Amino acid sequence: MSNDDDLFNQDGLADEWASALAEQAEPEPVELESFDQPAGRSFSESERKKLDSILDIPVTISMEVGRSNISIRNLLQLNQGSVVELDRVAGEPLDVMVNGTLIAHGEVVVVNEKFGIRLTDVISQTERIKKLK
Repeated sequence: MSNDDDLFNQDGLADEWASALAEQAEPEPVELESFDQPAGRSFSESERKKLDSILDIPVTISMEVGRSNISIRNLLQLNQGSVVELDRVAGEPLDVMVNGTLIAHGEVVVVNEKFGIRLTDVISQTERIKKLK
């Protein structure tokens, strides 16, 4: 496959994702608020600069299907084909974690043979801040 074919397939994949995402209702813009100040107060220029400085910091986002506790003995006995029972029922929403903190729940979607996640419930900003403390 040539580089042109790869580029075409990537553009097609991007179109598939765009159409899948367009099926969802357009979310309303979220206005970040300061939790130390009264609601409705806008940010000063220096506050905006501070906020802008952290918006590009990379974070790790992960989707958790479930968890299981096993002994080290059982862990060492795992091999290809082993099945580990998880604490979730099939069809239950996935947890969406950012740097280990729960921020949302979602469901698996498949677009052009690739997995994605559609967010079904997002934890409020206030609740996320409380969990950080």
